[in-house]
Amino acid sequence: MTKVSGKVFDFSLFSKLMVFVKPFKGIYYFVLTTAILLSVFSTLTPYLLKVTVDDYIRPKNYEGLILFVGLMLVTLLLEVVFQFLFVFYANWLGQKVIKDLRQKLFEKIIFFKMSYFDKTAVGRLVTRAVSDIETIASIFSQGLFMIIADLLKMVLIIAVMIYVDWRLTLIVFSVLPIILYATRLFQKSMKKAFEEVRLQVANLNSFVQERLSGMKIVQISHREKIEYDQFVAINEKHKKAWLKTVWFNSIFFPVAEISSSVTIGLLVWYGGFNVISGGSISLGTIFLFIQMSQMLFRPLRQIADKFNTLQMGMVAADRIFKILETESSIVNRGIKSPKALKGAISFDQLHFSYIPGEEVLHGISLDIKPGETVAIVGATGAGKSTIINLLSRFYEFESGDITIDSISIKDFELNALRKHVAVVLQDVFLFADSLFNNITLYDPSISREDVANAAKKIGVHEFIESLPEGYDYNVKERGVMLSSGQRQLIAFLRAYITQPAILVLDEATSSVDSYTEEVIQKAIDTLTQGKTSIVIAHRLATVKNADRIIVMDQGKIVEQGTHTELLKLTNGYYAKLYEVQFAEELVP
Repeated sequence: MTKVSGKVFDFSLFSKLMVFVKPFKGIYYFVLTTAILLSVFSTLTPYLLKVTVDDYIRPKNYEGLILFVGLMLVTLLLEVVFQFLFVFYANWLGQKVIKDLRQKLFEKIIFFKMSYFDKTAVGRLVTRAVSDIETIASIFSQGLFMIIADLLKMVLIIAVMIYVDWRLTLIVFSVLPIILYATRLFQKSMKKAFEEVRLQVANLNSFVQERLSGMKIVQISHREKIEYDQFVAINEKHKKAWLKTVWFNSIFFPVAEISSSVTIGLLVWYGGFNVISGGSISLGTIFLFIQMSQMLFRPLRQIADKFNTLQMGMVAADRIFKILETESSIVNRGIKSPKALKGAISFDQLHFSYIPGEEVLHGISLDIKPGETVAIVGATGAGKSTIINLLSRFYEFESGDITIDSISIKDFELNALRKHVAVVLQDVFLFADSLFNNITLYDPSISREDVANAAKKIGVHEFIESLPEGYDYNVKERGVMLSSGQRQLIAFLRAYITQPAILVLDEATSSVDSYTEEVIQKAIDTLTQGKTSIVIAHRLATVKNADRIIVMDQGKIVEQGTHTELLKLTNGYYAKLYEVQFAEELVP
């Protein structure tokens, strides 16, 4: 939970936000100008009313009355015009700022290390990128400029009141401290309350997003009632957070309304007796002060309300800038961008920890020749997938090095490195889009003909053509319209179309049926031809066909050799693993 600073306004945070206003500074100053003019016109109207009552209505000067009524109409018309310009361009500016800010935030997020996503709930990031960003827009549309306009209006009103009659001004000022004190308490309380609201909104979004994504697990495990009860508890906290803001509003606004009514009563009492006794206070002056006192107190109430909006926007901005200032991206200082690679890979004394102090890889050293197919096997948690994550630079290793063609992977430009390393995962992710776009990932250099030819080579063209719309078939969210085996085939085609120098298959055949495995095995043979391949698999066929098998246990390489060589090792780890995991799949 973000700590509430207690400041009325965080200027350092606002200065960061103003960086995104600079491209639109012309509109920014225009809105400020309209705010000033609005204050002038709104203050001018009641003063014209006073002059009209005292100088034209009471003396029955009809010609002057018509002139001043016309002047008041012009003033009101100008106030309406500038009110329109103010509201439209304040909102326009807010939307322009959050559009740029949202793009900046998304750009930051997509370059984060995988370790950042390991520790950060997706639902929270969605909240930041969607609802928190929208809240920031209200800083400009309903918060900052409105407060500025109201403050200017109050200053002008006070100046006019002092100029017209200091005695009635003192009556107004006698009640003003009560409003100011109540407003200050209200602002501080609402800031803390809205901080709690944003926290509970993020918790709610995170919970709902996770349960919707894992709905199959929820239903398979019969957790519907449990998850519902958890949702009810989280939703209750969300409700209580909002009710706290309602409670503060319920206290403040009646206090403000009573104070305003008391002020009117005092003005009528004192001013009325003064008029009756023949004093210097005129009837128009009483009208002026009644109207201006309302105009003075109303902005105070509105400022409190707008301050809430401003506070919510600033809290949201604080959350957004915390992400923007997070240093969790892979350092991309490499300059090597070779067009082609031979694919020689070397792991040299590689050490790595996901959690500091809990090492996962303990000095791994391994050389893979160009074009060689190497299978990595071992129990769950042995460190197999970790090696792949480091090769693609999803994580940064602590010591040692990984080189490709004798070049450290840190010396490669990151996009160039990943272009030469294609990874096919067990859990294939497809976007809610056409098959063609899922295969090419919007790479304009890949034509439909290229995709079709590649599909024919790895044996998936007929399967795709059998779908209702062929390559234009929409697979829906996460590819739910396809089976796991079909998604796997699409992943192979996605990898093959890029013609990488290095191919990584991370348990890519572990969740498919025998027929689909046969099709996938043919695709693998085509994929791995002439490429350096690293295969993490449990299936016997894939392991047996590898040029070399690397056996890992607890972050170390314990054995390596061909399938036949490893089976001959007495009490060998691979032989035991084979007996337990692979013996049932052995075809006589």
